[in-house]
Amino acid sequence: MLTLAVQGRARISPHFVSITLGGDDVRYLERSGYDQAGRLLFAGPGQDRLALPNSAKWMLRYTLQPAGQRPRTRAYTIRRFRPDKRAFDIEIAVHQDASGGSAAPGAAWALTARPGDEVAFVDGGYTYAPTPAATWQLLVGDESALPAILAILERSSHTLPAEVFLEVPDEDDVRRDVTTPAGTRIHWLPRNDPATRPGTLALRAVRDAQLPHGRFYTWTAGEASMSTGIRRHLVTERAVPKSDITFRGYWKYGKPSP
Repeated sequence: MLTLAVQGRARISPHFVSITLGGDDVRYLERSGYDQAGRLLFAGPGQDRLALPNSAKWMLRYTLQPAGQRPRTRAYTIRRFRPDKRAFDIEIAVHQDASGGSAAPGAAWALTARPGDEVAFVDGGYTYAPTPAATWQLLVGDESALPAILAILERSSHTLPAEVFLEVPDEDDVRRDVTTPAGTRIHWLPRNDPATRPGTLALRAVRDAQLPHGRFYTWTAGEASMSTGIRRHLVTERAVPKSDITFRGYWKYGKPSP
């Protein structure tokens, strides 16, 4: 477990906040895959300080902590490394829930995080692992997977061309300056309507897409029914081998965050 601190916060679009985390412990973080992610622990509402589990078996210690002292924890992808500052960035999607209520815990923290706030980070590794025989890659996600997909594109910019379907809450969340492998096409899918269920545009777009020829590797993540729906479509309707697909359900629509 790395003990770090917030170094900076920036609102980069209506629904995304970038947080820079850094400290001496960053030197212990080994770079692994392109979608390298980990568990972020941060102070919860009403907590003046971060009470970290002081054991290598941090998850067990965490569950044994009194609820009022237990830090909040969420999984985030490392968006970019900043080795010159012993730091790295994460990007957090922020918006209210469907009823207009409070933001989820991670989003609420991101909106109020200040330089100097203590956090902890536990490296969780990566899942992106292209099939050796692939000639191109299919990347699909909603806003929760956008940081991972952008990191994959930038870190694999010298390798596989990509067909990318990225669903975001609003037109103003579209990124215009993404570094990509040659031959890549990004299909931005802004919902623009808060009533539209997340993931539906991406799933529909992939089902209707005329994809390039040749064997390809798929990495898809985001709302659970979207990622499982895309895997099901590729396997049953396009005869894609299951071994060529990595899919992750980051969250479930309608399920409140704990």
